[in-house]
Amino acid sequence: MSILTADLLSLFPALANLSPPLASEVERQLIPIRAPIGTVLFDAGVACQALPLVLEGQIRVSKRAENGREIRLYGVLPGELCIVTVSCLLGASAYPATGIAESEVSALALPRPLFMRLTAEHAAFRDMVYGLFAERLTGLMTLVEEVTFHKLDQRLAAWLAKRGPLILASHQDVAQELGSVREIVSRLLKQFEEQNLVRLGRERIEVLNASALKQLSK
Repeated sequence: MSILTADLLSLFPALANLSPPLASEVERQLIPIRAPIGTVLFDAGVACQALPLVLEGQIRVSKRAENGREIRLYGVLPGELCIVTVSCLLGASAYPATGIAESEVSALALPRPLFMRLTAEHAAFRDMVYGLFAERLTGLMTLVEEVTFHKLDQRLAAWLAKRGPLILASHQDVAQELGSVREIVSRLLKQFEEQNLVRLGRERIEVLNASALKQLSK
């Protein structure tokens, strides 16, 4: 049975119209992966061997400091590529971040030699890779700006307003998203609750006044 199915090509159209030799190599070398929630798919300091083509689920890519604090860099959804992995494959370097399955992940692993060949020989794939860099770099620069120049209460208010009205997450989850610690996030959330901006529950946050949170975030 062909790996280059209609579902795969709809998520990754850059793999369509491959030359017969490339199509044959892709069919032969793609490796199916299924990873339960919480699986570490790659980790900082480990050599990068392959690019995951996500078909189902989501990968969280984060950076962890020596003190244990962690900040989410971005998520990889079906049809998207991981810029950290792409960068490491192109530079033959180790991972600088960690990728964890946020839900059960189904993917196809594209080995580095085949990734390099596709980048060199197939224009559509090469355009997808370089387009990813432009898109993700903008997002990462925005993240750096927020972490560097915005106060945590402003960032938290903006995060809540964007993801409401109902957020199913623990305070620890929110802290990791914002690169902070649970105790500080919990204190700010409690303040927001006292101002009737949110209602807190067990691993859930209900946004009551998104417009006021947006004002706080400015």
